Amino acid sequence: VQLQASGGGMVQPGGSLRLSCAASGSFRSVNFMAWYRQGPGKQCELVADIASDGRTYYADFVKGRFTISRDNAKNTVDLQMNSLKPEDTAVYYCKADVFRGGGLFDYWGQGTEVTVSS
Repeated sequence: VQLQASGGGMVQPGGSLRLSCAASGSFRSVNFMAWYRQGPGKQCELVADIASDGRTYYADFVKGRFTISRDNAKNTVDLQMNSLKPEDTAVYYCKADVFRGGGLFDYWGQGTEVTVSS
């Protein structure tokens, strides 16, 4: 199972970026999908996640600015990031909880860098 993330880049404060992540490989289905981030000198933190039925969770620091969505048919998860702030600068990682074989396993993407700076 592989997760391929894309969409990072550099943007000015107040700008927008959209991250995308696609899961591929051999598996039965995908349960939760999520975005995490790790800023410079900071611990990795959960940004948002989305269940297979569409229920979402957002960290307080992104509520009202970021939107997570997924396409179950394509096994993709997106993160629309608006009103970006310098403190959103981080490497963003997608994560998927995947059913394969007889169990549920976590898989991580390679990370995509987001820089918010004027």
